[in-house]
Amino acid sequence: MFDLSLKLNELSQQGLYRSRRIVESPQGINLTCDGKPVINFCSNDYLGLANHPDVINAFKSAADNYGVGSGSAHLICGHGSVHHALEEELAAFTGRERALLFSTGYMANMGAISALVGRSDTVFEDRLNHASLLDGGLLSGAKFKRYTHADADHLDNLLAKADGDKLIATDGVFSMDGDTAPLQALSAVAKKHSAWVMVDDAHGLGVLGDNGGGILEQTGLKQDDVQVLVGTLGKAFGTFGAFVAGSEDLIETLIQKARPYIYTTALPAAIAEATRTSLKIIQTESWRREKLRYLTERFRSGAGQLGLPLMASASPIQPLLIGQSEQAVVVSNALYNQGFLVSAIRPPTVPVGAARLRVTFSAPHEGHQVDQLLDALAKAWV
Repeated sequence: MFDLSLKLNELSQQGLYRSRRIVESPQGINLTCDGKPVINFCSNDYLGLANHPDVINAFKSAADNYGVGSGSAHLICGHGSVHHALEEELAAFTGRERALLFSTGYMANMGAISALVGRSDTVFEDRLNHASLLDGGLLSGAKFKRYTHADADHLDNLLAKADGDKLIATDGVFSMDGDTAPLQALSAVAKKHSAWVMVDDAHGLGVLGDNGGGILEQTGLKQDDVQVLVGTLGKAFGTFGAFVAGSEDLIETLIQKARPYIYTTALPAAIAEATRTSLKIIQTESWRREKLRYLTERFRSGAGQLGLPLMASASPIQPLLIGQSEQAVVVSNALYNQGFLVSAIRPPTVPVGAARLRVTFSAPHEGHQVDQLLDALAKAWV
């Protein structure tokens, strides 16, 4: 018999019980959350596009033209001209031959990995990879190897012992630590062992690179260096969905074999059209990335002066390591009471003993709001 009440009580006692706050306003830096006005410092809306008027108007216009639902999977009757145009634009943006839309980033990772490797193959994953990459590796049935975080030498040793096709999967920007994968070293090791590299750049696209092309633009790596690129549209793009970009053969393989693509209703055309507008803003308004760098540097300088436990991150993701889950919740709640929304991140999202606050910045934040957050952290930190 399932004793769910007992298990839920155990989670609560360990400081691991999760609850939802109800947001009653549009996404942005100023939210009404459970009836309380707060300044939001935990969103992935890095460029502030989730409530951008041009993106909203594109969505409304497309909804008038195409309706709300797509009606079916892409391979039945759900793949419209707007979807196709977005895929072509994403391919051009990322410097790839083709791109393929998925309904979520989770589906993109699970679909790509399980379509590329199987029981006779091996998938290699960074120990701090996002759950969707890990679950994709497990779903594939391939031999599953995890290498020490950002350690190309450890990966090299593991690859030397593997048979079959070899796929290396990694986050581009690690979502809970904010640091980046050593992609140039990973790519070199992959070539040495005839392996492929797959990068989930969910938190890098739109944010990194002079044109927002993400970690691959920043590192100068091409399609032959990183064969599989995954991007999500619900973060810097401010909309919803995801895509995989790569060679013609890769995309055709995913269309034939990626079950989360084949058996899922397509994104609404209105979402795709809104994303096309987001993509244009990402490419033309570089000030948003410059603003993020300014905010990040201002926060790190102030946090350092306060002696707060910063982690090694140059991205808009700025974790403050606390350790114990219960204490992370206490500090998060203290900030909320002062009018700041900053989530406590706890196991299993992060390792046991590594609970933290995950502070994130968005381009619409202002410097004085960063200073206000630092003042609140000084009061809340006990």
